[in-house]
Amino acid sequence: MQEAATTSTAGPRLADVDALRGLALLGILVVNITYFASGYPFHLVGDPSFDSWIDRGVISLVEMLVAMKAYLLFAFLFGYSFTLQMESAARRGVDFVPQFRRRVVGLFALGVLHAVLLFHGDILSTYAVFGLVLLAARQISARTAVIAATALLGTIAFLVALAAVSGASITPDHAEALAAGQVTTDALRGGLGSVILEHLRSLPAMVSALAVQGPLALSAFLLGLAAGKRQALGNVARHSRLLRRVELVGYPLGLTGALLFVVGGGTGNLTGLMISIVTAPLLTAAYVATALRLFRTERGARVASALAPAGRMSLSNYLGQSLICVLIFTGLGLGQVGELAPLTVLLLAIAVFCGQLALSAWWLGRHRYGPAEWALRAWTNQERPEWSRPSA
Repeated sequence: MQEAATTSTAGPRLADVDALRGLALLGILVVNITYFASGYPFHLVGDPSFDSWIDRGVISLVEMLVAMKAYLLFAFLFGYSFTLQMESAARRGVDFVPQFRRRVVGLFALGVLHAVLLFHGDILSTYAVFGLVLLAARQISARTAVIAATALLGTIAFLVALAAVSGASITPDHAEALAAGQVTTDALRGGLGSVILEHLRSLPAMVSALAVQGPLALSAFLLGLAAGKRQALGNVARHSRLLRRVELVGYPLGLTGALLFVVGGGTGNLTGLMISIVTAPLLTAAYVATALRLFRTERGARVASALAPAGRMSLSNYLGQSLICVLIFTGLGLGQVGELAPLTVLLLAIAVFCGQLALSAWWLGRHRYGPAEWALRAWTNQERPEWSRPSA
């Protein structure tokens, strides 16, 4: 592929990192919107109203190509950005540890509000909790970080496999799960009180999911930490051979695992979940390798430029996605929960994301930070950041 001009940076920020984060945002929206569109997926069963071959095909495609992969990519970039934040603090002569502690406290508070008011599948609170572990591990070498991440993934996979062999089940009673899905759907059709009450009722299930999601996020944090210590995204051309190897290994193994994950029943089946835990990081790595190589081309550089603004204000966009979905699907807005087929929901997610791309570019042309980024930065640094960009 023809090399394009090197992607520019804004201070310590890498435009490729922002573009990758933009891709992760799209993946997260494609997955999360299904939990707004129907109450059944939260209980790990399909909505019986949409059971055609097209419906099942769309759901399977999302589970195969996106589920767990976007989450891991977002977490990897959290770990990578952690190293950029450390470098920035060192350049400014700021004590990084208390600053980052304030940051995760702010993330946790936002996460709790997000989980209660908007979406019971919040990831910010998870990142905040396990971000403290990342902070404690900040001095380890890149090699040790990779070993620790691999060991953590292996341990999680082994424990899930052990649970599967012992006969455990995530959804032991299918009829009960269907009934619970209907209850959740009906609750989301209600007003503010009904939606909040349903979110509060769902919090124990969300917390229990951390037993798998939390360590998976931490493993991706550690891989991001290792990549940051090696400045792996700072000079992509230098790593072109490695990126090709990642693709050659990641796609065959990752796609095979993703197919087995779907055939095995997705997240509702422990065996399929175990396979995905092992292979999803490989497919995610292959996605990253392909995206980075694409960004080096002339056409790919334009794609990266379009994605980067959304990635730069990823926190605002993540929260904004939930707010938009609440207004579309719950009784607080249009009340479309349980009404739209999976294909329509997928196309809606893409349309929302395209709108966010345009809005992010417009916003950052006039402001230095997204609204949520500005607030979190003010809390983290204990000072009021500049809001608007100076006029040309």
